[in-house]
Amino acid sequence: MTVYTVPAPVLRQKAKPVEKVDARVAKIMKDMLETMYAEDGVGLAANQVGLLERIIVVDVSHSRDGSEALMMANPELVWTSEDPFTYREGCLSVRPCSTETSEELYANVTRPRSIRVRYLDLNGTACEIGAEELLSQCIQHEIDHLDGVLFVDHISALKRGMILRKIEKLRRLGGSDKSK
Repeated sequence: MTVYTVPAPVLRQKAKPVEKVDARVAKIMKDMLETMYAEDGVGLAANQVGLLERIIVVDVSHSRDGSEALMMANPELVWTSEDPFTYREGCLSVRPCSTETSEELYANVTRPRSIRVRYLDLNGTACEIGAEELLSQCIQHEIDHLDGVLFVDHISALKRGMILRKIEKLRRLGGSDKSK
């Protein structure tokens, strides 16, 4: 699957709920997971691959072999802690090309440390799990994508402008353009 990058319009659109997890949706989830691993990411939302469906995949494990991956349709935060957690976030869609990993394209983002999320899994089973710290951060980041929100929307306008200008400069210097 192709990962779209800023300023692709699909990244700013709100995804629609999945009616049910059938064979088509399960294949999308598996393809998204494969794409996320190929791009060296820890999370991916359907918007990022041009689909406006509420689907995310996440794997923050060290093994990165799929055994701890979460594939979620219609993820919904049902509880968030008031305790903050700050982590240096980046994004597969906030860079000029899939090979660019410049530290200048990352920023500290503060989100709730702990969450509970309800979703449908790969088999269409309703699930609810708790997540903390990095996993919590990643799930929240991907749910934001489904609402057309990027991690740069959580940082200062100055820092956001610096990141977006850096992407444009790198793109002009030869990065591939998947922003359309």
